[in-house]
Amino acid sequence: MNRPHIYTAIDIGSSAVRVVVAQKNPQSEDGEVKILGVGKAVMSGMQKGVVTDVEEAVACLGTALDVAERISGIPVEKAVVSVNGAHLVSQELRGVIAISRADGEITPDDVDRVINAAQAISLPPNREIMHILPQNYIVDGQEHIQDSVGMTGVRLEVEAHAIVGSSPAIKNLTKVVNQSGVHIDEFVFAPLAAALAVLEKRQKELGVVLIDLGAGTTSLAVYEENILLHTSVLPVGASHITNDIAIGLRTSIEIAEAIKLSHGTATVEGISQSDMIVVEGQDGEQESISRKEVAEIISDRLDELFSHVDRELKNIGRSGLLPAGVILTGGGAYMDGIVELAKKRLRLPVRIGHPKKLAGLSDQTDGPEFAVAIGLIAFALDQEGKEVSHKSLSLPDISGTVQKLRDWTKSFLP
Repeated sequence: MNRPHIYTAIDIGSSAVRVVVAQKNPQSEDGEVKILGVGKAVMSGMQKGVVTDVEEAVACLGTALDVAERISGIPVEKAVVSVNGAHLVSQELRGVIAISRADGEITPDDVDRVINAAQAISLPPNREIMHILPQNYIVDGQEHIQDSVGMTGVRLEVEAHAIVGSSPAIKNLTKVVNQSGVHIDEFVFAPLAAALAVLEKRQKELGVVLIDLGAGTTSLAVYEENILLHTSVLPVGASHITNDIAIGLRTSIEIAEAIKLSHGTATVEGISQSDMIVVEGQDGEQESISRKEVAEIISDRLDELFSHVDRELKNIGRSGLLPAGVILTGGGAYMDGIVELAKKRLRLPVRIGHPKKLAGLSDQTDGPEFAVAIGLIAFALDQEGKEVSHKSLSLPDISGTVQKLRDWTKSFLP
Protein backbone atom coordinates (compact mmCIF):
# COMPACT_ATOMS: atom_id res chain seq x y z
CA MET A 1 0.00 0.00 0.00
CA ASN A 2 1.02 3.63 -0.49
CA ARG A 3 2.48 5.41 2.51
CA PRO A 4 0.11 7.66 4.48
CA HIS A 5 -0.25 11.22 3.18
CA ILE A 6 1.19 10.36 -0.25
CA TYR A 7 -0.72 11.68 -3.28
CA THR A 8 -0.12 11.00 -6.95
CA ALA A 9 -1.49 12.90 -9.95
CA ILE A 10 -1.44 11.60 -13.52
CA ASP A 11 -2.19 14.11 -16.25
CA ILE A 12 -2.49 12.26 -19.57
CA GLY A 13 -2.45 14.61 -22.55
CA SER A 14 -2.30 14.12 -26.30
CA SER A 15 1.40 15.00 -26.55
CA ALA A 16 2.74 14.49 -23.03
CA VAL A 17 1.99 12.64 -19.80
CA ARG A 18 2.93 14.16 -16.45
CA VAL A 19 3.14 12.39 -13.08
CA VAL A 20 3.51 14.26 -9.79
CA VAL A 21 4.07 12.56 -6.43
CA ALA A 22 3.46 14.72 -3.34
CA GLN A 23 3.39 14.26 0.42
CA LYS A 24 1.59 16.16 3.15
CA ASN A 25 3.56 16.73 6.33
CA PRO A 26 1.29 15.55 9.18
CA GLN A 27 3.49 17.40 11.71
CA SER A 28 3.05 20.73 9.93
CA GLU A 29 0.40 23.01 11.44
CA ASP A 30 -0.64 24.33 8.02
CA GLY A 31 -0.49 20.90 6.38
CA GLU A 32 2.51 21.71 4.18
CA VAL A 33 2.56 19.75 0.93
CA LYS A 34 5.89 18.81 -0.61
CA ILE A 35 6.50 17.55 -4.15
CA LEU A 36 8.69 14.45 -3.96
CA GLY A 37 8.88 13.39 -7.58
CA VAL A 38 7.99 14.56 -11.07
CA GLY A 39 7.91 12.42 -14.20
CA LYS A 40 7.23 13.53 -17.75
CA ALA A 41 7.26 11.65 -21.04
CA VAL A 42 6.23 12.21 -24.62
CA MET A 43 2.80 10.64 -25.17
CA SER A 44 1.92 8.62 -28.24
CA GLY A 45 -1.18 6.50 -28.57
CA MET A 46 -3.45 9.46 -27.74
CA GLN A 47 -5.23 11.82 -30.09
CA LYS A 48 -7.40 14.76 -29.02
CA GLY A 49 -7.55 13.35 -25.50
CA VAL A 50 -8.72 9.90 -26.61
CA VAL A 51 -6.72 6.66 -26.54
CA THR A 52 -5.90 5.42 -30.04
CA ASP A 53 -3.28 2.78 -29.15
CA VAL A 54 -3.42 1.18 -25.71
CA GLU A 55 0.04 -0.45 -25.85
CA GLU A 56 1.82 2.74 -26.89
CA ALA A 57 -0.03 4.80 -24.28
CA VAL A 58 0.84 2.26 -21.54
CA ALA A 59 4.51 2.39 -22.52
CA CYS A 60 4.60 6.20 -22.42
CA LEU A 61 2.81 6.35 -19.07
CA GLY A 62 5.20 3.70 -17.74
CA THR A 63 8.17 5.89 -18.68
CA ALA A 64 6.77 8.88 -16.77
CA LEU A 65 5.89 6.70 -13.78
CA ASP A 66 9.41 5.22 -13.68
CA VAL A 67 10.96 8.70 -13.55
CA ALA A 68 8.59 9.90 -10.81
CA GLU A 69 9.12 6.74 -8.74
CA ARG A 70 12.90 6.91 -9.10
CA ILE A 71 13.04 10.55 -7.99
CA SER A 72 10.56 10.18 -5.12
CA GLY A 73 11.66 6.72 -4.01
CA ILE A 74 7.99 5.76 -3.68
CA PRO A 75 6.14 3.20 -5.84
CA VAL A 76 2.98 4.61 -7.39
CA GLU A 77 0.03 2.32 -6.70
CA LYS A 78 -2.93 4.70 -6.92
CA ALA A 79 -3.55 8.12 -8.41
CA VAL A 80 -6.05 10.80 -9.32
CA VAL A 81 -6.17 10.95 -13.14
CA SER A 82 -7.20 13.73 -15.52
CA VAL A 83 -9.71 13.10 -18.30
CA ASN A 84 -10.13 15.32 -21.32
CA GLY A 85 -11.19 15.17 -24.96
CA ALA A 86 -13.82 16.40 -27.36
CA HIS A 87 -16.10 13.50 -26.31
CA LEU A 88 -16.79 15.38 -23.06
CA VAL A 89 -19.78 17.71 -23.28
CA SER A 90 -21.72 19.75 -20.74
CA GLN A 91 -25.42 19.46 -20.02
CA GLU A 92 -27.70 21.44 -17.73
CA LEU A 93 -29.86 19.32 -15.41
CA ARG A 94 -32.71 19.99 -12.99
CA GLY A 95 -34.08 17.87 -10.16
CA VAL A 96 -37.11 18.32 -7.88
CA ILE A 97 -38.13 16.46 -4.70
CA ALA A 98 -40.49 16.85 -1.75
CA ILE A 99 -38.63 17.39 1.55
CA SER A 100 -38.90 14.23 3.64
CA ARG A 101 -39.03 15.43 7.25
CA ALA A 102 -42.36 16.36 8.79
CA ASP A 103 -40.93 19.63 10.13
CA GLY A 104 -39.63 20.53 6.66
CA GLU A 105 -35.93 20.77 7.62
CA ILE A 106 -33.64 19.85 4.73
CA THR A 107 -31.14 17.09 5.53
CA PRO A 108 -28.07 15.82 3.65
CA ASP A 109 -30.22 12.89 2.51
CA ASP A 110 -32.61 15.34 0.83
CA VAL A 111 -29.66 16.92 -1.02
CA ASP A 112 -28.51 13.49 -2.16
CA ARG A 113 -32.03 12.64 -3.35
CA VAL A 114 -32.44 15.85 -5.36
CA ILE A 115 -29.02 15.33 -7.01
CA ASN A 116 -30.05 11.77 -7.85
CA ALA A 117 -33.30 13.12 -9.30
CA ALA A 118 -31.32 15.56 -11.46
CA GLN A 119 -29.10 12.87 -12.90
CA ALA A 120 -32.00 10.50 -13.61
CA ILE A 121 -31.89 11.33 -17.30
CA SER A 122 -31.94 9.11 -20.34
CA LEU A 123 -28.48 8.76 -21.86
CA PRO A 124 -27.36 6.66 -24.84
CA PRO A 125 -25.73 3.38 -23.76
CA ASN A 126 -22.29 4.66 -24.76
CA ARG A 127 -22.49 7.84 -22.64
CA GLU A 128 -22.07 8.37 -18.89
CA ILE A 129 -22.04 11.24 -16.40
CA MET A 130 -18.50 12.08 -15.24
CA HIS A 131 -19.36 14.94 -12.87
CA ILE A 132 -22.53 16.64 -11.70
CA LEU A 133 -21.98 20.04 -10.09
CA PRO A 134 -24.94 21.80 -8.44
CA GLN A 135 -25.10 25.48 -9.38
CA ASN A 136 -28.19 26.61 -7.52
CA TYR A 137 -30.53 25.13 -4.93
CA ILE A 138 -34.11 26.39 -4.84
CA VAL A 139 -36.26 26.03 -1.70
CA ASP A 140 -39.96 26.77 -2.24
CA GLY A 141 -39.10 29.17 -5.06
CA GLN A 142 -36.24 30.94 -3.25
CA GLU A 143 -33.23 30.78 -5.58
CA HIS A 144 -29.44 31.27 -5.35
CA ILE A 145 -28.94 29.01 -2.34
CA GLN A 146 -25.51 27.34 -2.26
CA ASP A 147 -26.05 25.15 0.81
CA SER A 148 -29.64 24.18 1.53
CA VAL A 149 -28.99 21.82 4.47
CA GLY A 150 -30.73 23.08 7.62
CA MET A 151 -33.19 25.30 5.77
CA THR A 152 -36.93 24.68 6.01
CA GLY A 153 -39.37 24.16 3.18
CA VAL A 154 -41.67 21.79 1.33
CA ARG A 155 -40.05 21.55 -2.10
CA LEU A 156 -36.34 21.33 -2.93
CA GLU A 157 -34.97 21.87 -6.45
CA VAL A 158 -31.46 21.86 -7.88
CA GLU A 159 -30.00 23.26 -11.08
CA ALA A 160 -26.82 21.39 -11.92
CA HIS A 161 -24.06 21.34 -14.50
CA ALA A 162 -23.21 17.84 -15.70
CA ILE A 163 -20.16 16.73 -17.67
CA VAL A 164 -20.99 13.74 -19.84
CA GLY A 165 -18.39 11.57 -21.55
CA SER A 166 -18.01 8.61 -23.87
CA SER A 167 -18.02 5.31 -21.96
CA PRO A 168 -15.64 3.57 -24.42
CA ALA A 169 -13.17 6.48 -24.22
CA ILE A 170 -13.23 6.41 -20.41
CA LYS A 171 -12.87 2.61 -20.33
CA ASN A 172 -9.87 2.75 -22.67
CA LEU A 173 -8.20 5.38 -20.51
CA THR A 174 -8.92 3.24 -17.46
CA LYS A 175 -7.29 0.28 -19.19
CA VAL A 176 -4.14 2.30 -19.94
CA VAL A 177 -3.72 3.38 -16.30
CA ASN A 178 -4.57 -0.05 -14.84
CA GLN A 179 -2.20 -1.85 -17.22
CA SER A 180 0.52 0.47 -15.94
CA GLY A 181 -0.06 -1.01 -12.48
CA VAL A 182 -1.92 1.98 -11.03
CA HIS A 183 -5.34 2.01 -9.39
CA ILE A 184 -7.51 5.05 -10.26
CA ASP A 185 -8.84 6.83 -7.19
CA GLU A 186 -10.85 9.31 -9.25
CA PHE A 187 -11.15 10.81 -12.71
CA VAL A 188 -11.24 14.62 -12.81
CA PHE A 189 -12.13 16.74 -15.84
CA ALA A 190 -8.87 18.52 -16.76
CA PRO A 191 -9.98 22.20 -16.78
CA LEU A 192 -11.69 21.77 -13.40
CA ALA A 193 -8.41 20.42 -11.98
CA ALA A 194 -6.49 23.33 -13.53
CA ALA A 195 -8.99 25.75 -11.95
CA LEU A 196 -8.22 24.32 -8.50
CA ALA A 197 -4.52 25.02 -9.07
CA VAL A 198 -4.57 28.53 -10.53
CA LEU A 199 -7.85 30.35 -9.77
CA GLU A 200 -8.46 32.41 -6.66
CA LYS A 201 -11.85 32.59 -4.95
CA ARG A 202 -12.13 36.31 -5.80
CA GLN A 203 -11.68 35.56 -9.52
CA LYS A 204 -14.43 32.94 -9.42
CA GLU A 205 -16.74 35.41 -7.70
CA LEU A 206 -16.14 38.24 -10.19
CA GLY A 207 -16.29 36.07 -13.31
CA VAL A 208 -13.39 34.35 -15.06
CA VAL A 209 -12.72 31.91 -17.88
CA LEU A 210 -9.88 29.41 -17.62
CA ILE A 211 -8.56 28.25 -21.01
CA ASP A 212 -6.38 25.14 -20.98
CA LEU A 213 -4.41 25.06 -24.24
CA GLY A 214 -3.35 21.48 -24.84
CA ALA A 215 -1.80 19.83 -27.88
CA GLY A 216 -4.93 18.17 -29.25
CA THR A 217 -7.74 20.09 -27.54
CA THR A 218 -8.51 23.39 -25.85
CA SER A 219 -10.69 23.14 -22.73
CA LEU A 220 -12.42 25.96 -20.94
CA ALA A 221 -14.27 26.50 -17.68
CA VAL A 222 -16.27 29.64 -16.88
CA TYR A 223 -16.99 30.73 -13.29
CA GLU A 224 -19.14 33.52 -11.88
CA GLU A 225 -20.40 34.14 -8.34
CA ASN A 226 -18.24 31.19 -7.28
CA ILE A 227 -20.31 28.85 -9.46
CA LEU A 228 -19.20 26.83 -12.47
CA LEU A 229 -21.33 28.27 -15.28
CA HIS A 230 -20.04 26.48 -18.35
CA THR A 231 -17.46 24.01 -19.64
CA SER A 232 -16.47 23.04 -23.14
CA VAL A 233 -13.77 21.15 -25.06
CA LEU A 234 -12.75 22.46 -28.47
CA PRO A 235 -11.09 19.98 -30.88
CA VAL A 236 -8.30 22.45 -31.67
CA GLY A 237 -4.94 22.68 -29.93
CA ALA A 238 -1.27 23.59 -30.23
CA SER A 239 -0.53 20.61 -32.50
CA HIS A 240 -2.81 22.14 -35.12
CA ILE A 241 -0.47 25.14 -35.25
CA THR A 242 2.40 22.74 -35.97
CA ASN A 243 0.38 21.09 -38.72
CA ASP A 244 -0.43 24.48 -40.26
CA ILE A 245 3.27 25.46 -40.27
CA ALA A 246 4.22 22.12 -41.86
CA ILE A 247 1.63 22.59 -44.61
CA GLY A 248 2.31 26.30 -45.12
CA LEU A 249 6.07 25.89 -45.33
CA ARG A 250 5.96 22.47 -47.01
CA THR A 251 8.18 20.91 -44.38
CA SER A 252 8.07 17.97 -41.96
CA ILE A 253 6.13 17.93 -38.69
CA GLU A 254 9.40 17.66 -36.73
CA ILE A 255 10.90 20.75 -38.40
CA ALA A 256 7.60 22.63 -38.06
CA GLU A 257 7.50 21.88 -34.30
CA ALA A 258 11.10 23.07 -33.90
CA ILE A 259 10.29 26.29 -35.78
CA LYS A 260 7.21 26.88 -33.62
CA LEU A 261 9.10 26.37 -30.35
CA SER A 262 12.24 28.33 -31.30
CA HIS A 263 10.91 31.14 -33.51
CA GLY A 264 7.13 31.09 -33.23
CA THR A 265 5.17 34.18 -32.22
CA ALA A 266 1.53 35.24 -32.44
CA THR A 267 2.56 38.88 -32.96
CA VAL A 268 2.85 39.78 -36.64
CA GLU A 269 3.29 43.54 -36.13
CA GLY A 270 6.90 44.71 -36.08
CA ILE A 271 8.31 41.72 -37.97
CA SER A 272 10.05 42.68 -41.19
CA GLN A 273 9.40 40.70 -44.36
CA SER A 274 13.18 40.34 -44.67
CA ASP A 275 13.53 38.75 -41.21
CA MET A 276 14.50 35.17 -42.08
CA ILE A 277 14.88 31.95 -40.09
CA VAL A 278 17.56 29.46 -41.14
CA VAL A 279 16.49 25.84 -40.57
CA GLU A 280 17.60 22.42 -41.71
CA GLY A 281 15.35 21.15 -44.48
CA GLN A 282 14.05 17.62 -45.02
CA ASP A 283 16.94 16.85 -47.34
CA GLY A 284 19.51 17.99 -44.78
CA GLU A 285 20.22 21.26 -46.57
CA GLN A 286 19.79 24.57 -44.79
CA GLU A 287 16.99 26.80 -45.99
CA SER A 288 15.70 30.27 -45.14
CA ILE A 289 12.09 30.84 -44.06
CA SER A 290 10.29 34.12 -43.53
CA ARG A 291 9.66 34.69 -39.81
CA LYS A 292 6.70 36.91 -40.68
CA GLU A 293 5.09 34.09 -42.66
CA VAL A 294 5.44 31.78 -39.65
CA ALA A 295 3.92 34.44 -37.37
CA GLU A 296 0.97 34.90 -39.75
CA ILE A 297 0.26 31.15 -39.75
CA ILE A 298 0.35 31.02 -35.93
CA SER A 299 -1.71 34.19 -35.56
CA ASP A 300 -4.40 32.95 -37.95
CA ARG A 301 -4.81 29.62 -36.12
CA LEU A 302 -4.89 31.22 -32.67
CA ASP A 303 -7.33 33.86 -33.89
CA GLU A 304 -9.61 31.04 -35.05
CA LEU A 305 -9.24 29.27 -31.69
CA PHE A 306 -10.13 32.39 -29.69
CA SER A 307 -13.06 33.00 -32.03
CA HIS A 308 -14.41 29.60 -30.96
CA VAL A 309 -13.86 30.53 -27.30
CA ASP A 310 -15.67 33.84 -27.80
CA ARG A 311 -18.56 31.99 -29.44
CA GLU A 312 -18.84 29.78 -26.35
CA LEU A 313 -18.92 32.90 -24.15
CA LYS A 314 -21.57 34.50 -26.36
CA ASN A 315 -23.72 31.38 -25.97
CA ILE A 316 -23.88 31.98 -22.20
CA GLY A 317 -24.04 35.79 -22.45
CA ARG A 318 -20.53 36.42 -21.09
CA SER A 319 -18.60 37.61 -24.15
CA GLY A 320 -16.39 40.49 -22.98
CA LEU A 321 -18.21 40.51 -19.63
CA LEU A 322 -15.93 38.62 -17.22
CA PRO A 323 -14.19 41.15 -14.92
CA ALA A 324 -11.45 38.74 -13.80
CA GLY A 325 -10.71 38.03 -17.45
CA VAL A 326 -8.93 35.07 -18.99
CA ILE A 327 -6.41 32.71 -17.38
CA LEU A 328 -4.34 30.67 -19.84
CA THR A 329 -2.87 27.32 -18.83
CA GLY A 330 -1.42 24.33 -20.67
CA GLY A 331 1.69 24.00 -22.80
CA GLY A 332 0.19 26.22 -25.52
CA ALA A 333 0.22 29.18 -23.11
CA TYR A 334 3.97 29.54 -23.69
CA MET A 335 3.45 30.85 -27.24
CA ASP A 336 5.04 34.28 -27.61
CA GLY A 337 2.45 37.01 -28.15
CA ILE A 338 -0.53 34.84 -27.18
CA VAL A 339 -1.58 37.12 -24.29
CA GLU A 340 -1.79 40.19 -26.54
CA LEU A 341 -3.71 38.29 -29.22
CA ALA A 342 -6.17 36.87 -26.66
CA LYS A 343 -6.76 40.35 -25.17
CA LYS A 344 -7.55 41.72 -28.61
CA ARG A 345 -9.81 38.86 -29.70
CA LEU A 346 -11.69 38.26 -26.42
CA ARG A 347 -11.78 41.90 -25.23
CA LEU A 348 -10.82 40.85 -21.71
CA PRO A 349 -7.76 41.08 -19.44
CA VAL A 350 -5.53 38.04 -19.98
CA ARG A 351 -2.68 36.47 -18.04
CA ILE A 352 -0.79 33.19 -17.84
CA GLY A 353 -1.91 30.94 -14.97
CA HIS A 354 0.84 29.40 -12.84
CA PRO A 355 0.00 26.71 -10.25
CA LYS A 356 0.19 27.57 -6.58
CA LYS A 357 3.71 26.98 -5.29
CA LEU A 358 4.36 23.92 -3.17
CA ALA A 359 7.50 22.86 -1.30
CA GLY A 360 10.03 20.44 -2.74
CA LEU A 361 10.44 20.25 -6.51
CA SER A 362 8.15 23.21 -7.17
CA ASP A 363 10.57 24.71 -9.68
CA GLN A 364 9.73 21.78 -11.97
CA THR A 365 5.96 22.22 -11.67
CA ASP A 366 5.41 25.99 -11.62
CA GLY A 367 4.72 26.27 -15.36
CA PRO A 368 1.22 26.51 -16.86
CA GLU A 369 1.61 23.02 -18.37
CA PHE A 370 1.54 21.56 -14.83
CA ALA A 371 -1.68 23.32 -13.80
CA VAL A 372 -3.80 20.18 -14.27
CA ALA A 373 -1.36 17.90 -12.39
CA ILE A 374 -1.08 20.26 -9.40
CA GLY A 375 -4.86 20.69 -9.46
CA LEU A 376 -5.23 16.91 -9.22
CA ILE A 377 -3.03 16.95 -6.10
CA ALA A 378 -5.23 19.74 -4.66
CA PHE A 379 -8.32 17.64 -5.42
CA ALA A 380 -6.85 14.59 -3.64
CA LEU A 381 -5.97 16.69 -0.58
CA ASP A 382 -9.45 18.21 -0.54
CA GLN A 383 -11.14 14.80 -0.69
CA GLU A 384 -9.03 13.41 2.16
CA GLY A 385 -9.88 16.44 4.29
CA LYS A 386 -13.56 15.81 3.75
CA GLU A 387 -13.21 12.12 4.62
CA VAL A 388 -11.50 13.03 7.93
CA SER A 389 -14.16 15.66 8.60
CA HIS A 390 -16.97 13.19 7.97
CA LYS A 391 -15.51 10.65 10.38
CA SER A 392 -14.91 13.18 13.13
CA LEU A 393 -18.47 14.48 12.86
CA SER A 394 -19.90 10.92 12.74
CA LEU A 395 -22.00 11.73 9.70
CA PRO A 396 -23.98 8.90 8.11
CA ASP A 397 -21.96 6.61 5.83
CA ILE A 398 -23.30 7.39 2.36
CA SER A 399 -21.17 5.41 -0.06
CA GLY A 400 -20.69 5.28 -3.80
CA THR A 401 -21.44 7.88 -6.41
CA VAL A 402 -23.68 10.09 -4.30
CA GLN A 403 -20.94 10.67 -1.72
CA LYS A 404 -18.41 11.45 -4.45
CA LEU A 405 -20.82 13.93 -6.00
CA ARG A 406 -21.35 15.69 -2.70
CA ASP A 407 -17.59 15.91 -2.00
CA TRP A 408 -16.82 17.11 -5.51
CA THR A 409 -19.50 19.78 -5.24
CA LYS A 410 -18.05 21.15 -2.02
CA SER A 411 -14.68 21.61 -3.72
CA PHE A 412 -16.20 24.49 -5.66
CA LEU A 413 -18.16 26.15 -2.87
CA PRO A 414 -16.80 29.05 -0.78
